[in-house]
Amino acid sequence: MKYIFILILLCGFTTFPVFAEQSKNPTLIIDTIDISSFQFNKILRDTEIIQMQRSHGISWQVTIDNNLIYSNPEGNAILRIYDKDNPDKLVEIGMGSQPNNKFWIAVKTPKEGYVVVHSNLERGWVPTSKIIISYTERAGMTVNNGARIVVSNLDIGTFVINSYSVYGLEGSTDPPSVNSGSMIVEFLSGDPAKNPLALFPFYVAAGIGILVSALLITKKRSAS
Repeated sequence: MKYIFILILLCGFTTFPVFAEQSKNPTLIIDTIDISSFQFNKILRDTEIIQMQRSHGISWQVTIDNNLIYSNPEGNAILRIYDKDNPDKLVEIGMGSQPNNKFWIAVKTPKEGYVVVHSNLERGWVPTSKIIISYTERAGMTVNNGARIVVSNLDIGTFVINSYSVYGLEGSTDPPSVNSGSMIVEFLSGDPAKNPLALFPFYVAAGIGILVSALLITKKRSAS
């Protein structure tokens, strides 16, 4: 009995990677954008909202690789992503220059207005790591600053990304925020429900449980 159970478990674990490799999600979308340094040397009112060719909804992740070289100790690099159905609804990610590396996350909605949901003025983000903003319609938005989760399961309602903008200056007379480098932003999205094998491991686990229960019952009957 003991060896049969171990064999079943081994079969289950070795099967999962095979199906994971074979399974495809037809809704999976990946877009990578390389934003040059000069685009951050502008004030908010001069920003251009750039429409993306494809929208990212249901379940998405935005990964920010900030390779900008800041020229102003007070300079910032700010990325805004906008909701498809309501341009007044947005998520803002702000990254300040070294050595403080200030970092903030803000959300703007028609009902609540502009609200800073996280702010850290010192060591707020890690230049050697990537910032990850993830979202699902059920779980909300979670933000990792490269070292830890700083926003967890924030309810922002339905949010479909289809445009973005960047800026970095507070006033038109401010010195440039950055002088070189770039920010690489990756947008990834998909609908997990569209993957027919997404729940396969759970089915196998359930099957193993039923089989083990049946074997235990059979063993008890034979013992009696």
